[in-house]
Amino acid sequence: MAKAIEIRWHGRGGQGTVTAAKVLADACLSGGGYVQAFPEYGPERAGAPIRAFNRVSEKVIRMYGPVLHPRVISIADATLIDTVNVTEGAPDDAIYIVNTSKDPKEVRKKLKAKDSQEVYAVDATKIAVDSFGRPLPNSSMLGAICKVTEIVNMDTLLDSIKKSFGKKFAQKIIDGNLEAAKRGYEEVKQG
Repeated sequence: MAKAIEIRWHGRGGQGTVTAAKVLADACLSGGGYVQAFPEYGPERAGAPIRAFNRVSEKVIRMYGPVLHPRVISIADATLIDTVNVTEGAPDDAIYIVNTSKDPKEVRKKLKAKDSQEVYAVDATKIAVDSFGRPLPNSSMLGAICKVTEIVNMDTLLDSIKKSFGKKFAQKIIDGNLEAAKRGYEEVKQG
């Protein structure tokens, strides 16, 4: 697990972004870390831009304010790059992980990422549709984050997905989300 890392998630209501932040927090907690996961949204409707956050640390977290300078920025809907300042507060060593079918080099240009920042792309929506028939990129994005950051090992993440989704969904959907996470891990590309 990383010593301390802050993550900001950008998505749209209904894409599972808040759930993904919670699942990641559960996985990191199971992996022996200290975590926070919290959303930032008001009375938004499905499709409206939302943000969620994680803090993960090997030590007790005593900060409770907003995440202002996230090291990792997960963008579950690439159209948000045009409408929301997804780069706000990003440090020089930020890592961007974007759900898109585009080449990561194209995404780097669109983000106007610095040379010192890492940019990754994964077609999380396509993976989700292939894996369980719905355009919900959260599990695929979790797999990509796991690969890129090594914040938690993949087996722990998969166990967390099983536990979280096992209470709400049929086994077919759970298996599809597990497959999506594995594919997100394998298919994420750096640009």
